[in-house]
Amino acid sequence: MEFERAQEIVNSPDTYEVFYKNKLVWINGLDPKSKTAHIKILSEDFTEDVPVNELKEGKNLH
Repeated sequence: MEFERAQEIVNSPDTYEVFYKNKLVWINGLDPKSKTAHIKILSEDFTEDVPVNELKEGKNLH
């Protein structure tokens, strides 16, 4: 995923599926300097900083 798209998703009133290594995640924040996202892996209740370009967008859930 491009960093700009991640920003759009975070700032959107809609809800989008986002995946990291095939796991559904929530983006808690973005770091424009390092181009990383602070994510929460929903199935594991685990947080981590990962490169934004490793995130994949899924469906718009509204």
